[in-house]
Amino acid sequence: MNRLNFIVAVIAFVVALTSCTNQEAIQVSGQIENAGNVRVVSFFEGERKLDSVFLADGGRFKFERPSSQPRLLRMKVGNREYPLVVTPGETISFRADLHEDLLSYQVENSELSERLKAFVPHQERNQQATDSLQSEFLKLSQKLDAKDIENLQSEYLLKYREIYKDYVNQSVAFAKDNANLAGFYVMSTLDPDVAEQELIEYVRDIDGKFTDNRYVNEFREVVAKLEKLAVGQAAPEFEAFTPSNQLVRLSDYRGKLTLVDFWASWCMPCRKENPNIVNQYNRFKDQGFDVLGVSLDDNPGSWMRAIEEDALDWVQISDLKAWTSDLVIKYQLKAIPSSVLVDENGVIVAKNLRGKELEHFLVAWFDQRESS
Repeated sequence: MNRLNFIVAVIAFVVALTSCTNQEAIQVSGQIENAGNVRVVSFFEGERKLDSVFLADGGRFKFERPSSQPRLLRMKVGNREYPLVVTPGETISFRADLHEDLLSYQVENSELSERLKAFVPHQERNQQATDSLQSEFLKLSQKLDAKDIENLQSEYLLKYREIYKDYVNQSVAFAKDNANLAGFYVMSTLDPDVAEQELIEYVRDIDGKFTDNRYVNEFREVVAKLEKLAVGQAAPEFEAFTPSNQLVRLSDYRGKLTLVDFWASWCMPCRKENPNIVNQYNRFKDQGFDVLGVSLDDNPGSWMRAIEEDALDWVQISDLKAWTSDLVIKYQLKAIPSSVLVDENGVIVAKNLRGKELEHFLVAWFDQRESS
């Protein structure tokens, strides 16, 4: 092979190799104008930071990462965030001016990212409403004592749920209009504590779709676990011993509305919530309401002292294994206090209600029973 032919062959090989590589990489390149003190552009997948790239002269940047599947990213520039669906083989072109409105950004060569841009106003309004609520709460709580702060917190939690519920409805509507990864992106960011049923329904809707995408399949697995403990499902059976060594099972409580309260003596938020549970127990126990306390303690002395100090008159059980308890896995406990409300048939009817939320639920529940 003469030298010319050799050079041509090498160039052809490099081009072919580059073409192959591009098909197995995600790329975003663009420009941030009027960046001010912003020096980097960061890319997140969920809450995990994938990478950061520095802004070069003129605010230009380029992000590239090996990937064989589309990735759902948040691009963070200063205090602004932009949603992107980055597909291997596509080189997304992005431009934003930080002196202009958030929605003035431009994204090209990615149809799904362009579709997501239409949802950004909903995300922005939800964030602004949430920030406003938080500011109001902090301002009002400065002059209150601890008990009044707890009541205010319950009030604002209800307001937050109302605001977020509107956002959930907007997300569901967007996903219905976008039966693609843009719709999936929006649904995957929802808070399962508020949007549990909507997430379960969405996974049913996309059954058989995106089956070759690892991130969608991981999402399905998460929601499948969520569904096992969703409202409307039978509460998993369990058993443990009381301080006096009596075996108690959840099924012993059939026929009553029962709050299964996961707590511990060392958990200060749990101890702060206990007076509210005591009040609701005393108010509704004669109407068919009961509480089953399940402790994640590992010290029997501390556990029993807390029961006495907080005047918890209902049955308390524990296997004294703390976070190694089988119940942690069975009920997917990530933090306490945590709770489920189980009806007379052993079916979960509500989860993680505290403060005024618990009171409002119990009032509505027993009012309905009286009127029916």
